[in-house]
Amino acid sequence: QVQLEESGGGLVQAGGSLRLSCAASGRTGINYVMAWFRQVPGKERDFVAGISWSSGNTIHADSVKGRFTISRDNAKNTVYLQMNSLKPEDTAVYYCAARFAWTPSGESNTYRYWGQGTQVTVSS
Repeated sequence: QVQLEESGGGLVQAGGSLRLSCAASGRTGINYVMAWFRQVPGKERDFVAGISWSSGNTIHADSVKGRFTISRDNAKNTVYLQMNSLKPEDTAVYYCAARFAWTPSGESNTYRYWGQGTQVTVSS
């Protein structure tokens, strides 16, 4: 089992920055991928970014490229999402997810483990 705990959400003005953290515990390994998704009420959960634990390779959704950056700290077993130049349309609940694989996937149904979510609200 893997447990994920997010932190770092909050309220920020448009153009501002936030950093989300997700700490993983339990059975992890090198063939491990972590990702961030986001969801607004009434819509599907959308992929934001993912990172391969072993290689450090990352992928980012087109909507956040150049503004958001996913990274990891191996020693802390923690993944981060640095969000810059935030826009009101970035407002959502952000979820951390994990799966045992070598490469990230943008499909939410391929991730087995999920955090509880953290609210990010961007005001205009």
